[in-house]
Amino acid sequence: MLKNKPLSADERLVFKAEEEAQSEQITQNDGLRQWIDKEYSILMDQLSYVKANGRYSRDELNER
Repeated sequence: MLKNKPLSADERLVFKAEEEAQSEQITQNDGLRQWIDKEYSILMDQLSYVKANGRYSRDELNER
């Protein structure tokens, strides 16, 4: 299910996104969704080594 969320962005980025969407003949929303999906996948791959198993005590959370 898709949810609508407001998004603020720099005017130059919005203009660039409009141009790219037009050149690819897709809507800005579709272009943004594709970009978010791609970037999210890249980020999750980069963070795949992180293991957060279980709950941590206050002392464990405050270790440096």
